[in-house]
Amino acid sequence: MILLKFARPLTLAALTLALSGCGYTPGSRALSGGAIGAGAGAIIGAATGTGPAGGALVGGAIGAIGGAVTNARTINLGNPL
Repeated sequence: MILLKFARPLTLAALTLALSGCGYTPGSRALSGGAIGAGAGAIIGAATGTGPAGGALVGGAIGAIGGAVTNARTINLGNPL
C-alpha cells in the first residue's frame, strides 16, 4: 500500500518532466513545462499532504527549468497528425 502512495506521484513527476520539453523555443518550453509542472505538482502536493499550493510552486519551478534547458532537437515528439 505504501508503494502505491509513492508510485503515483513519481509517475506524475516523470510524465511532467517528459512533457516539459514541448515547444520550439526555450521560452515556450519553459512556459509549457511550468504550466504542466504546476498542475502535476498541485496534484502531488494534495496527495502527499504538502498542500496543492506548495506542490504547484515546486512543480512549476521544476517544469519551467526543465523546459528551458532542453533542446527542441533532443526531445522531439513528432508532428501532430
